[in-house]
Amino acid sequence: MPQFRFSFSILLLLCFAGCSTKPAPAPSIGDAYVAPAALPIHSDLSPRSPVVATLKHGDHVEVLQIRRRFVRLRTPQGAEGWTDNRQLMTAGQMDELVRLKEAALKLPSQGRGTVYESLNIHTEPSRGSPSFYQIPENGSVEVVSRRVVQRLPFQSEVVAAPPPPVVRKPKKKSEDPKPNPNAFALPKPPAPKPPADWLELSRRNPLVEVPLEQSGKQEATSKPAPPPLKYDEWNLIRTKDGNAGWVLARMVNMAIPDSVAQYAEGNRITSYFSLGEVKDEDGNPQHHWLWTTLSKTLEAYDFDGFRVFIFNTRRNRFETAYVERGVKGYYPVEPRTVEVVEGRNRLKVQGFSLFVEDGDGRVWRRTFAFQGYRVRALSKEPAQKPVPGWMKPESDTSILGKAAQAPAQVQSFLGRAKQKVFGWFGK
Repeated sequence: MPQFRFSFSILLLLCFAGCSTKPAPAPSIGDAYVAPAALPIHSDLSPRSPVVATLKHGDHVEVLQIRRRFVRLRTPQGAEGWTDNRQLMTAGQMDELVRLKEAALKLPSQGRGTVYESLNIHTEPSRGSPSFYQIPENGSVEVVSRRVVQRLPFQSEVVAAPPPPVVRKPKKKSEDPKPNPNAFALPKPPAPKPPADWLELSRRNPLVEVPLEQSGKQEATSKPAPPPLKYDEWNLIRTKDGNAGWVLARMVNMAIPDSVAQYAEGNRITSYFSLGEVKDEDGNPQHHWLWTTLSKTLEAYDFDGFRVFIFNTRRNRFETAYVERGVKGYYPVEPRTVEVVEGRNRLKVQGFSLFVEDGDGRVWRRTFAFQGYRVRALSKEPAQKPVPGWMKPESDTSILGKAAQAPAQVQSFLGRAKQKVFGWFGK
């Protein structure tokens, strides 16, 4: 009897397991990664619906369904919910973000900046791009590059796959085709010609634009002027803990002391470096500074002036030792040790180098030496415009690049014979 009860219990368990009504998990249509630092996913499309789970930057999720810009996800723990596709990144974008961080770590710092309030770091120089890290209030970062881009709406790459093409079966031709009723119809008459005064009639219609040459007088066009293009200036920054990304340049203030920054003449300081340290009359440390400034915003170049600002210990004040304005300069600006000749001696002193473009579009690398309170130009060498390490490599579409990639042409038999004969006679 006990054995019968045990067998009956097992049979009931098998029956209940076979009658389970739990639906099968939805199939995945793609993979994605979480972009922001924290991403809550909701049980429904409405952002007011309950939060199913909270993910963090870099978490891998499965894409189950896409409705316009909303995506239904499944987490590795099996939770399913909805979020905005602009908060997700593809595998290629994650690799690009890693490459951006590696490139930012290798670029020389152009100065340390601070933020007055918390600031989001974006994955791309776009206001709508995901923010994966936040700089706290009064936080400090290093500026390593700069970029001016057109303000465009951010487009997520996590989109639904196109539906498969519909294959339509060809229609079977009937053996007895139906007769065409228009086969023996008369041809249509030609279209009537426009009236002789069609130009005068068109002038009376304000919706029709008449060329000024034909109208004989200036008339206002009905088409509205296109809206002006908007641009933003971005800085590529890196944090102390190794994060790197894009922030709006106007939100970052270079951390050069205010006692020095007040002499910037209303220009924005884009980079600064210490060229040495001295003591003032009270024994406090003071620095000699090199800075670059930009008088206008949204320029393609990184600075249009640079200055060496020294602290005079005898007069106990800052003074200008060297200044240039009206230039077109590019990052990186690098302080470096240079070699100068004093009589028969070769001395190694503090100096700096920067890239400047002249009026003919040629780029020069100029090197200066800083000795005591003097700034001396050492060299001016032709150079290529610096290409930041974060920039994506592009295919060479120039004529030289196409010629190098073009396959070599096979010479004909007659051409080879002529070349050989001319070689015998030294021609």
